[in-house]
Amino acid sequence: MFGDRKPMKLNAFLTHLHWDHVMGLPFFGPALRPDTLLEVYGPPQEEGTLQEVMTHVVKPPFFPVHMHELEGSMVFRELADDKVVIGSTMVRSRMVPHVGTTLGFRIEAGGHSLAYISDHQAPEIGVSPQKRGHVAEGVLELCDGVDVLIHDGQYTKQEFATVKGTWGHSTVDYAVHVAAEAGARRLVIFHHDPAHNDAEVDELLEIAMSSPGADRLDSVLAAEEGMTLDVGLLPTGLPGE
Repeated sequence: MFGDRKPMKLNAFLTHLHWDHVMGLPFFGPALRPDTLLEVYGPPQEEGTLQEVMTHVVKPPFFPVHMHELEGSMVFRELADDKVVIGSTMVRSRMVPHVGTTLGFRIEAGGHSLAYISDHQAPEIGVSPQKRGHVAEGVLELCDGVDVLIHDGQYTKQEFATVKGTWGHSTVDYAVHVAAEAGARRLVIFHHDPAHNDAEVDELLEIAMSSPGADRLDSVLAAEEGMTLDVGLLPTGLPGE
């Protein structure tokens, strides 16, 4: 059955182990192939090794089979402030403020770079203006001069100020602030709130585009399903255009 297919060696990078970031792992098609080796990189955990914690997630009654019953082979590797070289690509990791141990990543290849900061706790409302504008050193390192920054921009200022200011995420204007402080070229707003509809995401994008620092960026976009970007070029359009 698998004789006509080449063995696969793949790499996956986990920012953290919240369900919305790991639940796709046991459904990943190649992981069900016996000729697949999947190396999974992620942050260390207080409750045990990365592999031990993940095996407690992928098992009954949460999932119909145990992790070791998946056909493919998985190797778990823990990262903190590290770098990993895969072929001609370098991946740097740094700790990012969030709820629980969380990583951000910077990917460099072919003379271009992309930073992925999926979940990022912005400074809470009520702190001094100086602290409110503070950006963690590790985040700035990852985002420094990148061609594309994919960054958490889940909330409006109003949402953040009411209930959600300690939920581990950022407002869209803080995402713009991070991008501008780091000298990123383009910003892609990510990790949309599931309660927001498309029109509300469009409104958040408008807020981001008019936020202080946005004029220092080449472009600000809101991530959407099917979107593709050439990291080496300015975007020429969005899906459907």
